[in-house]
Amino acid sequence: MLVVDMKKIVKRYSSKLALDLVDLEIAEGEILGLLGPNGAGKTTLIHTLAGLIGIDSGDITVFGMEQQKNIMAIKRQIGLVTQEITIYPDLTAQENLEFFGGVYGLKGQTLKERVAATLAFVGLSEQAKNYPYTFSGGMQRRLNIACALVHRPKFLIMDEPTVGIDPQSRNHILETIRKLNEQGTTILYTTHYMEEVQAIASRVVIMDQGQIIAQGTMEELVKRIQHEEKIKVEVAEPSEELLERLRKLDGVKHVIQKGKEIQIISQAGSGNLDRILSVAKDFGGIHSIHAEKPTLEDVFLTLTGRKLRDGGAENVDIQV
Repeated sequence: MLVVDMKKIVKRYSSKLALDLVDLEIAEGEILGLLGPNGAGKTTLIHTLAGLIGIDSGDITVFGMEQQKNIMAIKRQIGLVTQEITIYPDLTAQENLEFFGGVYGLKGQTLKERVAATLAFVGLSEQAKNYPYTFSGGMQRRLNIACALVHRPKFLIMDEPTVGIDPQSRNHILETIRKLNEQGTTILYTTHYMEEVQAIASRVVIMDQGQIIAQGTMEELVKRIQHEEKIKVEVAEPSEELLERLRKLDGVKHVIQKGKEIQIISQAGSGNLDRILSVAKDFGGIHSIHAEKPTLEDVFLTLTGRKLRDGGAENVDIQV
């Protein structure tokens, strides 16, 4: 059964085309990872799907219902976790959940039980009477998620829910998402952390410039670039001149510097390993070199020409 069926969605902001004939299906029970560089259209897609903004053309069906005709019935079954923390700092954790539960029509004993169960689910029972301004960033994120869960939605949309938090809090949130999915919740998850998608997603969609440019399981996407290889070289003296020499080698598609390590994505079978060694020796020598199989991040780089997180890599401790 399809939870979401979007067909030929177009959304413009003045002259900017934010969504360009987007087709997207989300099956019941899956965790769909949505990836794309900044400005790809991910947030616009999420906002149209959640009914926060209208579309210029196309059709959106959620739970088998046409969105425009059944928007309130659909919204009651959706939870939205925004990138910005949208809790009330002058209400306690319990009061925040009571407020959002009330918005969805919960009241009385049912509301009380849901609030207690949801706080326990995200690990905040002991902080029920505390105010969010006393919480760590990770705890505030967990409360933000709890507010989207208190009405027990069938479909949960999560827009970068782990921005700016520590690895322990991130792992706690990812484990919460796994448990939700095991209980039957369908989840759309967007992030700038490739490691998170690899840890939890059953299927991946990659967007760029308002279009879906690839989708499938991680294994299916990686197979698309089996004709490529990645070589990592740690050099003594990295320089722009060295990077430029490597870029000019036949078959080289991308060259990325991370400190003293240089990653070269090259056409498989190009014989570039010896050429890379030869070039690097002219710039002070090599500390290490090894080749790797393609990864999901390599797929993203090949399809978009950009890294998922601009500005370099970031170490993220994800436990799988």
